[in-house]
Amino acid sequence: MSLNLQVFTVGHSNHSWEHFQRLLQSHGVTGVADVRSAPHSRYSPHFDRDDLKSSLINIGIVYSFLGDQLGGRPRASNLYCDGVADYERIAETSEFKSGIGRVIEGAQRYRVALLCSEHDPLTCHRCLLVARRLAEKKVDIKHILANGTLVSQEVLEDRLLKKLGFSDKDFFSSREERLSLAYQHQNRKVAFAEPTKAAI
Repeated sequence: MSLNLQVFTVGHSNHSWEHFQRLLQSHGVTGVADVRSAPHSRYSPHFDRDDLKSSLINIGIVYSFLGDQLGGRPRASNLYCDGVADYERIAETSEFKSGIGRVIEGAQRYRVALLCSEHDPLTCHRCLLVARRLAEKKVDIKHILANGTLVSQEVLEDRLLKKLGFSDKDFFSSREERLSLAYQHQNRKVAFAEPTKAAI
């Protein structure tokens, strides 16, 4: 059953505030859900949490921080596998599920964009973790690219399958099974890894 909801995602990358503002306004975004675990930017301080929130309010866009629920850098050690954040485990936590619920609730009132830092959705947990789970709930996901164009979650999934060599039809595995494997491979490549401890 379709929820008939649409959610955008966007990466702030190293955009100027003016360019970022245009990306949001060109698609009618009225609410930003920040899914960064650490809502700060070393190179672009206008994307620090407080500054960003103030700037968004000034242009009529509401801001919500959801990094504690939907972030890709969990605090709990059991949400890591060999030192790498395990998106499958994260998605099963009550905190994550609550965060997904908040996005769905917000999308009923606003045109919501999930915000993270990476410019390419396929290297970001906003796509590989959060948007994936929203799409499973039949939410229409549209990723705003740096040039302002939109790409759907389904198109990105096709790109992921092709990139990892899982796009060929297999009589013994469904698209869903191949896609699950592709997500697992990509997640291991790009998910947050805990810093290695220096040998004593």
